[in-house]
Amino acid sequence: MQNRYPHLDRFTAKMTADGLDAMVIETFRGYYCEVVEGATGIIRDEAIRPPSEDEVIAAAVLDQYVEAGRQAMPRAVRITLNGGLGTSMGLRGPKSLLPLKDNMTFLEIIMRQAASGGIRQVFMNSFNTHTETLKALAAIPHGTAPLSFMQNKFPKILQSDLKPAQWPLAPALEWNPPGHGDIYTAIQTSGLLDRLLAEGCRYALICNSDNLGATLDPALLGFMAAKAVPFMMEVARRTPADAKGGHLAVRSEGGLILRESAQFPTGSDGGDIDRYAYFNTNNLWVNLVDLKDLIAQQATIKLPLIVNPKTLDPRDPDSPPVYQLESAMGAAIGLFERARAVLVPRGRFFPVKKCNDLLIVRSDRFQLNDQFQLERHPQCTAADPLISLDPEFYSRIDQFEARFPDGIPSLLECEALRIQGDIRFESSVAVKGQVRLTNSGRDQKVIRAGSILSADMTF
Repeated sequence: MQNRYPHLDRFTAKMTADGLDAMVIETFRGYYCEVVEGATGIIRDEAIRPPSEDEVIAAAVLDQYVEAGRQAMPRAVRITLNGGLGTSMGLRGPKSLLPLKDNMTFLEIIMRQAASGGIRQVFMNSFNTHTETLKALAAIPHGTAPLSFMQNKFPKILQSDLKPAQWPLAPALEWNPPGHGDIYTAIQTSGLLDRLLAEGCRYALICNSDNLGATLDPALLGFMAAKAVPFMMEVARRTPADAKGGHLAVRSEGGLILRESAQFPTGSDGGDIDRYAYFNTNNLWVNLVDLKDLIAQQATIKLPLIVNPKTLDPRDPDSPPVYQLESAMGAAIGLFERARAVLVPRGRFFPVKKCNDLLIVRSDRFQLNDQFQLERHPQCTAADPLISLDPEFYSRIDQFEARFPDGIPSLLECEALRIQGDIRFESSVAVKGQVRLTNSGRDQKVIRAGSILSADMTF
């Protein structure tokens, strides 16, 4: 193996010196060998087919399992992935510490949900978010303190010669989080899986911290418990906004599979939302006993490889090109026999990935109920408005906050809002219907307090 993979021992030594578990090292070694052999992680169109309707169960028919879910609730846990820094929004700290609603951060709302619903709460942090998250949690009043564990890390690979990346000025940049697929390895190597099982936990909902629609729904939990489902993925119907993302599929030889957009071949039909109608919401349910058994059988969790080309310093486009090896946690649907996909309403999925999303969720279209669950305003029965904010002036959170200093406009009656150019909003503005605002000049323009916008405006 040394001759075929001459740099592999250097990666092993680097990971060993950093104290990474043998299971993590072995997982990376397997992926690295794939890269040397030319693997790209691509999943060909001819290797899969769209799932039929009877292969995706509708959540709407699962009400009969609510009581079973209530009985299973004491044996359930919600594991929230909290590794993101929100770099796409210009953040440098954990995205979960961003204020979202009623002057509360994502983290505060999650903890209030847990306290209100009696939910056992766990966080998986990354090496970028762990310290700040623990500090923030210590300042949030809560009943039972949540458990936390850390995501692992992989060394970055130089694209030029497939050697370990080195960056002495900032050694932390030599490492990358290995994607949220690492959760299955991290929960094992941290000892948390054994702890949860010893405490009687059997079912876990795994979700992202920026999606406050992910709650321990008793009907979904009850279905999983009553039918002994080992793994369950919540999916939603794709819209034109989801065309660039991944989708659910079925392997030619049978069995559900998740294909991420990074795994589309050139010219793929993966963007066809009519053909591939379902996408993964990243709300995943796992039977912890089955997960433990799978790890015992495989000695590791081998998910399909995703090769992510980046620059070594993500903020420096002139830094050396590297490969980051990653995996997606939803891909585990292909590892469990009898895994199921459940079609859920869009209300269980409204993540905040960019400032466009933040505008909608902070607006009056969304509200927190008595259980601190995020809900759409009852007046809003249509699809959420299409929001397009000029990235030159609104993509970073500091830019966004500066242009909405007195609050977010009312979007209760908004169908679409497109902003081109530099425009600042004063208080109590309302947007109705489809509105396009264009400022082609250099000077910032202002929407005055109390304005009602119902037609296009050009400054």
